[in-house]
Amino acid sequence: MAKENERATILVTGPARSGKSEWAERLAHESGRSVVYIATAREDPEDADWMARIAAHRQRRPAHWSTRCAPTELETAIATAGTGDVCLLVDSLGTWVANLIELSDADWRARCAHLLDALEDRPAAQVILVAEETGWGVIPAYPIGRLFRDRLGGLVRRLGPRCAATYLVAGGHALDLRRLGVPIDR
Repeated sequence: MAKENERATILVTGPARSGKSEWAERLAHESGRSVVYIATAREDPEDADWMARIAAHRQRRPAHWSTRCAPTELETAIATAGTGDVCLLVDSLGTWVANLIELSDADWRARCAHLLDALEDRPAAQVILVAEETGWGVIPAYPIGRLFRDRLGGLVRRLGPRCAATYLVAGGHALDLRRLGVPIDR
């Protein structure tokens, strides 16, 4: 990992089943730090497919990594997870957005601001955020789908410029968008 990323936030984004989580896990392992995995998923024993996905993530993680579950209180988990020189791996922002989809626009903006503050207040930690890319296809037919797409897309866009590295994982490759891309001024 590049020297400038040692104490920085890294964003790993891409479509479903692209390898985002595996790339983020690799970055966390290569950090050489104590890793705290912050899981945003809520378990649902009635959904066998969802539980199998959670189990696959758990099985890939080394036993010495600690795990914190933060389906809604991600900001607090980031602010309080581990002490000192740690690597926080947050998987995933899309699930966190889905868990908070019922918030009003004002409450959602406030939560995003708190998340950004929590990230800035962890200077000794490396934070790796996994986020899904949505909106690369058709516009969702339902309002809740459009709201999710817009909130996650807006959050990822706000995070990208603040990150030391932003990776797009697609087709089995991770591309460093900070090195290859051109920033879009807002």
